Amino acid sequence: MKVLGIETSCDETGVAIFDTEKGILAEALFSQVAVHAEYGGVVPELASRDHVRKLIPLLREVFADAGLEFADIDGVAYTAGPGLIGALMVGAAAGRALGMAWNVPTIGVHHMEGHLLAPLLEDDAPKPPFVALLVSGGHTQLVNVGALGEYELMGESIDDAAGEAFDKVAKMLDLDYPGGPHVARLALNGTEGRFKFPRPMVDRPGLDMSFSGLKTASLYAVQDLQKQSPDGQLSEQDKADICLAFEQAAVDTLAIKCRRAIEQSGHQVLVMAGGVSANRRLRAKLEEASAKLGAKVSYPRPQYCTDNGAMIAFAGALRLQAGQHDDLRLNIKPRWPLSDLPAI
Repeated sequence: MKVLGIETSCDETGVAIFDTEKGILAEALFSQVAVHAEYGGVVPELASRDHVRKLIPLLREVFADAGLEFADIDGVAYTAGPGLIGALMVGAAAGRALGMAWNVPTIGVHHMEGHLLAPLLEDDAPKPPFVALLVSGGHTQLVNVGALGEYELMGESIDDAAGEAFDKVAKMLDLDYPGGPHVARLALNGTEGRFKFPRPMVDRPGLDMSFSGLKTASLYAVQDLQKQSPDGQLSEQDKADICLAFEQAAVDTLAIKCRRAIEQSGHQVLVMAGGVSANRRLRAKLEEASAKLGAKVSYPRPQYCTDNGAMIAFAGALRLQAGQHDDLRLNIKPRWPLSDLPAI
């Protein structure tokens, strides 16, 4: 079964074709970073317009790369939520229109299920049951995955997502958008122990997380350094030291909560996915923490950590194979709990 996947939930337009026998046949991605960089964050209207401009050229590129005709497609999957409503509408309308034109079934995919299943695209794919850490700019969740499609929320951030906190700290330091990779890069040159930031909520029971206090601690450090500086500016070393302290605190918080989730669930596999899962310090820390419990960590290759069409095509193919598909309604869900999904 060959499935076309379309991802337009936020600021990246992703298209891919997945074959249930051969895997990913072709994929293409256009990032809108340059479009939104001058605003320091995603502008929803600009995101929607750019998806409209880029989607059809990317579709043509993917079919050409795969050496396929439109008639070769057996189903279409698109991101139905969660995400920006205008951006979702672009991909959903295109996906449904193509499905009707080609007379093939279509299905709206949950964006976070796409991330959760992305590690299954790898050669050493994990098998449920496992604990999943979904960590991105919009979500930070710990999920108990009993089987494909059976998701129980164990804990989540009660305020900022981890990726959002990375971006906000980067903005405080006048780093380019998106800020996460820049924070991680500067942290490599940070001075160990110069700043000590809190690990929020780690002294409380449960698996919920918080990153707003960590963000505030970073802001206070920035303001103190500005007051001490003759010109009110931070040096590159100051920025590196703050980045290191922030990254260490965020990573420690996630690692502590993941360790608790593994112990609570009794599973021996931790799956990590989402944009922040590309962070090297986080990967190393989770591998260290999991190894102490005799558990294994699995995550996707870097290109599948961020939003992409491959994960949507794959997740859609699993559900289409199970006989699930859309009805005649065009139903997108900007807010959509992962636990609402039916089993596969």
